[in-house]
Amino acid sequence: MTDPLVTNDAVVLGILLTVLALIFSAESSDKPALKKFFTYVPGLLLCYFVPSVLASLGVISGEKSQLYFVASRYLLPTCLVLLTLSIDLPGVLRLGRKAIIMFLTGTAGIVVGGPVALLLCRPLFPEMFAPSGPEAVWRGMTTVAGSWIGGGANQTAMKEVYEVGDQIFSSMIAVDVLCANVWMAVLLWMASRAKTLDAKTGADVSAIEALRVRVEEEEKKSARIPNLAQLTTLLAVGFVGTALGHIAGDTVAPFIQEHAPGLARFSLTSHFFWLIVVSTGVGIALSFSPARQLSGYGASRIGSVMLYILVATIGMKMDLGAVVERPALFVVGFVWLAIHAGLLLLVGKLIKAPVFFLAVGSQANVGGAASAPVVASAFHPALAPVGVLLAVVGYGLGTYAAWLCGQILRVLAN
Repeated sequence: MTDPLVTNDAVVLGILLTVLALIFSAESSDKPALKKFFTYVPGLLLCYFVPSVLASLGVISGEKSQLYFVASRYLLPTCLVLLTLSIDLPGVLRLGRKAIIMFLTGTAGIVVGGPVALLLCRPLFPEMFAPSGPEAVWRGMTTVAGSWIGGGANQTAMKEVYEVGDQIFSSMIAVDVLCANVWMAVLLWMASRAKTLDAKTGADVSAIEALRVRVEEEEKKSARIPNLAQLTTLLAVGFVGTALGHIAGDTVAPFIQEHAPGLARFSLTSHFFWLIVVSTGVGIALSFSPARQLSGYGASRIGSVMLYILVATIGMKMDLGAVVERPALFVVGFVWLAIHAGLLLLVGKLIKAPVFFLAVGSQANVGGAASAPVVASAFHPALAPVGVLLAVVGYGLGTYAAWLCGQILRVLAN
């Protein structure tokens, strides 16, 4: 492999941050042309796509750069702490049982849908499922499960926990981005016809109006401008959670490896597994403590910046030729999402859930905090934080649910 044009990681990081800044500046622009463009092309897609184009052109290289390693070992667990720190479980419960049911149904659809898609597609594409080891398709599917339950952070966590090879991971990123954005387009279409669809199912939408009013009031109360002490405290909390995760990985994983090596098949001997589980657990625990107030000082924003840096470093590894080279993988992805969607539609019809709960419950899983607010705001701008709220719960649930999905995939693949 030839050296890229830029080999200094400090310069690469500057390029990636510039790309992210330009994307988000353009996405928030009021210019009609840009607003129309981002109606059809989500900013999240560009955060993956532009770095991958730069890598394909030989400007930068995901193989040569160490930025992914730094982002996955330091920024990822820190962002998980900061994002889960703001989980308001009582607040989620106040959304009503139908919102929770639809969200958990979406999660179940991903956990179950992956294994079912594997069973359905393996007879059709036996050669694709033949490889074993790090490049096995089932391992790549665990990263999609992580992304479609929690988001990019959980996706990276599954890559490391299940030791996924870079080639299949690159292909699965393309599957993730393409399939997820097609599904988001469907959800946005449903949002534009929510009144008609709710009228057909007889759904009670009175709770949505009450929710909108409550969310507007709560957001006004929590908004604060942080000072230097609060920002440094917030960062300290995030990185201390990361430190605890590394300590657990350095001690627990070797202990299990020495005394119970058979547990390796459950990833319990993986340093990264304990790093992610402990850092996520720290964030969830802190959400029940006074430290939760730090969320009002920008914890989710700082966590999101770290997450998007991670997304950009992942983009450097994305294979743009994957669609042409391995089209069968996209069949697996769409079958997977079809199972997820079918389960949501079935449960939604049975409990007469409003389209809002179905759409946001799904996107909080599949898209995470990056795009769930987009779908929620399509119903009403004041409801965007509801998407964030459910997506943040997804961050906390994603690591564990995706790991479970991975274990099922491992059993079925062997």
